[in-house]
Amino acid sequence: MEKRTLGRSEVQIAPILMGTWQAGKNLWVGIEDEQTTQAIRAAVEAGMTTIDTAEIYGEGYSERIIATALAGLPRDRVELASKVFSTHLKYGQVIAACEGSLKNLETDYLDLYQIHWPAGFMGSEVVPIAETMRALNDLKEQGKIRAIGVSNFSRRQLEEAAQYGRIDSLQPPYSLFWRKIERDLTPYCIEHNIAILAYSPMAQGLLTGKFGLGHQFEQGDNRAGNQLFQGETYERALQAIEQLRPISDRHHCTLAQLALAWAIAQPQTCAIAGARNAQQSLENAKAVDVKLSEADLQAIDRIGRLVTDRLDDRPAMWEFANDAPV
Repeated sequence: MEKRTLGRSEVQIAPILMGTWQAGKNLWVGIEDEQTTQAIRAAVEAGMTTIDTAEIYGEGYSERIIATALAGLPRDRVELASKVFSTHLKYGQVIAACEGSLKNLETDYLDLYQIHWPAGFMGSEVVPIAETMRALNDLKEQGKIRAIGVSNFSRRQLEEAAQYGRIDSLQPPYSLFWRKIERDLTPYCIEHNIAILAYSPMAQGLLTGKFGLGHQFEQGDNRAGNQLFQGETYERALQAIEQLRPISDRHHCTLAQLALAWAIAQPQTCAIAGARNAQQSLENAKAVDVKLSEADLQAIDRIGRLVTDRLDDRPAMWEFANDAPV
């Protein structure tokens, strides 16, 4: 799997990253540790050597599972990316959070360290971005992190953060069914050579085609609060998926692989794909072999807009996240 450069940094990452929110178990159901470790190991073996996690995923549990999965592998075989949560954005808190992630991951450096949500998210303290960036810059100077990124930032927030240090990546929700970054964030990232690390590129599994009308998630599954799984939006999504099937059939790939192939074909975009087991990791990795023509991309674009053109202006996919300051 040919790697790509992360922004202007020296970090090389896989076009499809291994996502590990589910490894933390919180807000997910039916996750088994043994299967998760096998999924991570299989992802690395298949070329998905960049692993994305966060301190908030199970309060460090995801990071510790990653360490278990990678035990015995040379450190330079993988690229590790983690995130500091919005409740830890004061200078000393950032330093402590990074040290905690390093300990959990059993490493002495992170290839990428990201601000997970902006200050003020879900009632957290509003810390000046200058203070947070000062901590990140110091960690970078000390060699504990190699690159700085942000996640879930608006364009205004991204521009402000960039005043205080080099931002090499933006991690937003981005998929064929959720394309709000294209309005103003994508042009800014292209202009300033900031890598886009798309999370939920399969729309939290919706684009796999595995869900039908009337689907009910188990209690505790975060997807129950995702806008894309609600009412008419969900019905339009299912209709769009049926129109995507002939394209995936023509390319002899799954709908999930088609969704990932579309995502990594977008400007400066890599995709973060989670997996519950080794087989899902292997299937995700094969998406790099799906080569979409310009005609394919245009057709997929038209189909996707059956969903995106009818969405409202709420910036976050989940109801609980829409109080984030912009």
